[in-house]
Amino acid sequence: MSDDFTLSVKVRQDVGKGASRRQRRLAGEIPGIVYGGVREPVMISIPHKDIAKALENEAFYSHVITLDIDGTEQPAILKDLQRHPAKALVLHADFLRVNPKRALTVNVPLHFVNEDSCIGVKQEGGVIAHTMTELEITCLPADLPEYLEVDMAEVTLGQSLHISDIKLPEGVESVALSHGEDHDLPIAAVNKPKAAAEEEADEDVDAADVPTVGDEATDDGEEAASEE
Repeated sequence: MSDDFTLSVKVRQDVGKGASRRQRRLAGEIPGIVYGGVREPVMISIPHKDIAKALENEAFYSHVITLDIDGTEQPAILKDLQRHPAKALVLHADFLRVNPKRALTVNVPLHFVNEDSCIGVKQEGGVIAHTMTELEITCLPADLPEYLEVDMAEVTLGQSLHISDIKLPEGVESVALSHGEDHDLPIAAVNKPKAAAEEEADEDVDAADVPTVGDEATDDGEEAASEE
């Protein structure tokens, strides 16, 4: 993990919706909570500018963060985030305490590489469709990756990649695959362009409407028999 994140926060004494609104408006801070482990949950307040800046880095979402709570450091991960529906504002953040000896279950982003040189795109004229953009994994905090890389270079037209095609780092497991092979879901595919697929479908329909020579002969024979 190449980035280190530290957020300086403070314990929040005043709770409730009214207090949260005042905190956002007057102090430029958002409410949050730290929970998990054997300790009691702690209500915190976070400078909005600090968390907004941290959220600009994708790694923040799948990274062990150091929370400096009134001078006491606590490792944690971002577990949930509430945003304003219309404004670029964070309203609330949930953090889960991290125990270095206990496995975490988190979602990490998928990075698709070599899409421009993909065989199915460059040589066969296909288009790439992503069916997943992140994967739920479980691992110890020290093994937590910032992202998982998916190499699209050798994927051909009509081919799909599945979770099992992702090369997971040592110590990292897919939650879906732990439930069995029938949970090996597709993550990406190279498909025919929409126009080409529609044209091919139209050709199939037209071909189905044209009777074969055998069909014509059968029809004629049936008509002759009925006239006799």
